[in-house]
Amino acid sequence: MTLPNTPRAVFALIALAAAGLVAAGLVIGELMRLNPCPLCIFQRVLYLLLAFWALCGVAAPGARRTWGLLIAATAAAGIATAGYQSWMQLYPELAVQCGYGEMSPIERLVEWLGMQWPFMFMATGFCTSKESILGLTMANWSIPCFLAFLVAGAWVALSRRFRRYRFR
Repeated sequence: MTLPNTPRAVFALIALAAAGLVAAGLVIGELMRLNPCPLCIFQRVLYLLLAFWALCGVAAPGARRTWGLLIAATAAAGIATAGYQSWMQLYPELAVQCGYGEMSPIERLVEWLGMQWPFMFMATGFCTSKESILGLTMANWSIPCFLAFLVAGAWVALSRRFRRYRFR
């Protein structure tokens, strides 16, 4: 297997993978009749943000470090979100249930997005819900996906392999 040899190719792969994961999440949710919670929707937003940063990298690969670091930072936020949701699912008795009490900034953002585009962003489930696919929840599956994006973003930002593409 050959690694991509230009930053533009790496960014294109990241954009396709992130958009593909959003599409897969929507399809799996419909097929399995899953109700996404606010943290699920926030992860969807982070995947879309990853695709956006990657498309910016395709359009302007000369700023590869900026786009790569933004991708890595967004992926780190995704790891934290998916990790927190996985913890909530593992220890529901210790978790503060999302959707109850004072709304967090994430819940407010998700609620606003849900009013703008309900099919894509409406949160109707609970964060401690444990529906699984091959023994893992969607949040569990998101952790390695976000980790792969973090590694790819850091690689394209910091690798000497792409140094000659600095001003293209």
